[in-house]
Amino acid sequence: MTRTRVLILGGGYVGLYTALTLKRKAGDKVDITLIDRRPYMTYAPFLPEAGAGSIEARHAVVPLRRTLKGVRVLQGKVTGISHADRRVTAQTDLGEGLTLDYDELVVALGAVSRTFPTPGLAENAIGFKYVEEAAAVRNRILGRIARAATTSDPALRKRLLSFVFVGGGFAGIEAFSETEDMAKATLRYYPELSPEDLNFVMVEAANHILPEMGPDMGEYTKKELESRGMRVLLSTTLDSCVDGHVELSNGEAFDADTIVWTAGVKPAPVLADSDLPLGPRGHVSASPTLQVVNEDGSVVPGVWAAGDGAQVPNLVEGEGDWCAPSAQHAVRQARHLGANIAAHLAGEELHEYKHKHLGMVASLGLNKGVAVIMGVKLRGWPAWVMHRTYHLSQIPTVNRKLRVTLDWTIALLFRRDMVSLGRVEVPRRAFEEAARG
Repeated sequence: MTRTRVLILGGGYVGLYTALTLKRKAGDKVDITLIDRRPYMTYAPFLPEAGAGSIEARHAVVPLRRTLKGVRVLQGKVTGISHADRRVTAQTDLGEGLTLDYDELVVALGAVSRTFPTPGLAENAIGFKYVEEAAAVRNRILGRIARAATTSDPALRKRLLSFVFVGGGFAGIEAFSETEDMAKATLRYYPELSPEDLNFVMVEAANHILPEMGPDMGEYTKKELESRGMRVLLSTTLDSCVDGHVELSNGEAFDADTIVWTAGVKPAPVLADSDLPLGPRGHVSASPTLQVVNEDGSVVPGVWAAGDGAQVPNLVEGEGDWCAPSAQHAVRQARHLGANIAAHLAGEELHEYKHKHLGMVASLGLNKGVAVIMGVKLRGWPAWVMHRTYHLSQIPTVNRKLRVTLDWTIALLFRRDMVSLGRVEVPRRAFEEAARG
C-alpha cells in the first residue's frame, strides 16, 4: 500500500498535536515526517516559571522523538518552501543540506521574536521565547545579584541590579513578575542587599499592558506591580542599549546588565520567500478548514496551516476577524487539523474550525495572578490557582504533567534553589585557564 507522505514544518504546539492526531486517525495510511530546529516542543506558558525556578527548565519542554512514536523526526532549519515542486529545503546545525519531498504539507513554523534596529539590542538583549533563554535569564539575574553583593562600587552595584524588560504583553508581564518574585526571595541569602536595591523596569510602547485582558485588568496589574516596587513605563520605547547603557524615549538613561526583549513576534521569515499565499502581515492565509487558500479564497491543494504563523478566520462572532495567536487556539487548531487531513485522505467531509476563547490567565509571581474566565475576572491567589490548573491540564504527556506537579510540590515543602549556573554557558573557561597555567 502506498502511504501518503505528510511533511510537518515545525515542532511546536501545532506540529506536535497535528502529528499525534493524524497518526492516531490515519495510522498506516500516512508516512509522517516532522522537522524542527529543536528536538523538543517548548510549552511557552511555563517559561516564566522555569525562569523563576518554580519548575525545572527541562520540564517545560516535551521531547519530540520520545512523544511522536512512528513519526520521523528531523532536526534542522527550514530554508525554503516550493509548493509548486512539493519540495522543502532545510539545513542542519552542522551545515548539511536536506531536501524533503511530500504529498501533503503542514506549515506549523509558528513565530519568531519581532525586533527593531535599536542600537545595541542584538549585542546586549536576550529573548524569552525558548527554554534556553528562560534558563539564561534566571542565571543572569541570580548571577548579577551575587556579584552585586560582592562589589563595593555603588555605580556597578546599581548597574548589576537593574533589570529591564521590554514588552508588556503576556510573555513580558509574566517573565517580569516571576523573575522579580524570585529575585526578592533570593535576597534572604544576601544581607548586603535590600529589596530597594533592585531596579526592575518594564518598558511598553503602548499606553497599557495586557491588552488582551482589557483596560481594567491591565490597570490592576500595573498597580500591583508598582506596589511591589517595580516600575512600569507606558508610552515609552527603548531607543538604545549600546554597551548596556539604556536610553529611553522619555529621556531617562541608566546602565543595566540585563535587558530582556519580549516585544512581540512575527511569522517565520522563510514564509516570505516561499510560493505560499500570505496575508498582509506575512502569515500563511488559511480557510476555516485550515487549508491554505489564495487571495480569492480558492484552496491550494496539498498544503495546510495553523497556529501563530497562520491567518485563520475566527468564526465566533464578536471575537475579531482572525484567531488570536494563543496556545489555546494553537492546540485546538492542531487537533482539528490532524483530523481534517485524515478525513481528506479518506475522502470524507472536512469540518471548519470554530472555538470560543475560554479566557486568559497570567501569573504575577508566586500566589499572585490575573485571569478572565468566561467573562469572570479573578485577581490574586484564585487567578494564580486557575493559571496553574489550566496549564497543567494542557501541557502534553502524563510524564510532563507529573514532573511539573512534583516540582510544585517540592516548592511547597522547600524553598526554591537560588543558585546561578551561568557558567554552563562557558563550560570550557575553567579548563582553558588551567591549561594556560
